[in-house]
Formats: sequence, structure tokens, C-alpha cells
Amino acid sequence: MKFMKTGLVLASALLMSCAGADNGVEATIRKNVEPKLGPNIKIDSIQATPYSGLYEIRIGNEIRYTDKTGTYLFAGHIFNLKTREDVTQARIDEVNRIKFSDLPLELALKTVKGNGKRVVALFEDPNCGYCKKFRRETLSRVDNITVYTFMYNILSADSTAKSRNIWCAADRNRAWDDWMLNNKQAPEAPAGCTAPNDKVLALGNKLGLEGTPAIFFTDGSRVPGAIDAAALEAKFASLK
Repeated sequence: MKFMKTGLVLASALLMSCAGADNGVEATIRKNVEPKLGPNIKIDSIQATPYSGLYEIRIGNEIRYTDKTGTYLFAGHIFNLKTREDVTQARIDEVNRIKFSDLPLELALKTVKGNGKRVVALFEDPNCGYCKKFRRETLSRVDNITVYTFMYNILSADSTAKSRNIWCAADRNRAWDDWMLNNKQAPEAPAGCTAPNDKVLALGNKLGLEGTPAIFFTDGSRVPGAIDAAALEAKFASLK
């Protein structure tokens, strides 16, 4: 969901507090704010922050702020002016973090380059131009990596058919590369072959993915969108 994307709240502060809102304040905020957010939009959590009496509202993977009476809604990012840290983005990253080992990797294509020690999971649509560019200009330049690719069909009506044909090919990985790198389509899948398209779609929805590519790392963090080889190497270097 996307709403009220404009606005900016600036503050010099510490990292986000994990203290929850007291029940009375939380009830007031829910009563006054939730009905104004839009049809079927629910607040997932409310907690106090150290920022001048603001309260954090989490809606899915988005963060907003309000006062204790729920009269005002702040849509934007809070920055620590001393450290130049975007503390709102840090909180969003925390909310979006997953347990990598919980990913059903059996639903993904698997490719290994070099020693394969560095591991990522990608969600890509076969009709995604940025996904193709990411493979041509980034993955092709990175070695010692294992890539799990979930074919996440959200962009076009025929994405599902293309993914099924690739999954059912004699060599799935080659069929995927043939299509993503060379626009060579896989042969039509046999009638009795099934692909995990519905399961992957449900997984992507559960993870809140609204676009492709999406890159997940073993520490549970994610990068929405394509990045270049230097940025990918820097990310790997930052992982503990």
C-alpha cells in the first residue's frame, strides 16, 4: 500500500526506541487515525519514540508518525542530524528483515558461480526489464555466488506461462538464462508438468513485494530493485 508519500520530519535523536505505547494512548491513536487512513487499511503496531512525543505507526512495511492524541499524521523520514542517519529507513529495514533460512528454496532455481559462498535470493518476473539488466550488468560480473531465483509472476498475463515453461524445461537454469539474457523462449511445458507459480506468488505477497527484482541476503535484509556490481560487492562486504 502506498499513501501520503510526501513530507519530511527532521530531528536529532537516538535510534528508534522499542518501547510500546501505553494502552490508553494506543487506543486513542487507533480510534482517531485508523479510520482516516483509507478503506481496509489497518495499523499493525504503535509504539512511542524518543522524538518529541511522536508515536510510530507501522502499516505493513511502512512507517508513519503521529502525536499521542492522533490528531496529526507525519509522513516522511526522521534523520539524526548529528550522525546523518536516516533512522526511519533503519526502522523500515528492521521491519522488513526476514529469516533467510525460512525461505522455501526448493521453489527456486539455483545457480552457483565459483565457490558459491556468497548467497542471495532473487524474486524476478520473466518480463522484467530491470531483472534482465541486473543479470547482464551485475550478476555476470560477480563471482563466488549462489543465486536462488524465485520466478515471481506479477507484471504480465503471460509471465506465469513463461515461468512454467522454464521450470518444466530439461535444464531450468539454462532455460532461464536463455530467456533473460538472449530472449530465447523455452519450449512449451508438457501437459502433466506443474510449476510452483502459485506458491511463489503467495510467498512474494507475504513478504510484501510490489516489484521486481527484489534481492534478499543471508542476514535477512533486502534491496528492492536492481543494483550495480559495486553496490552488490559492498553489500556482501558489510555482511557479518
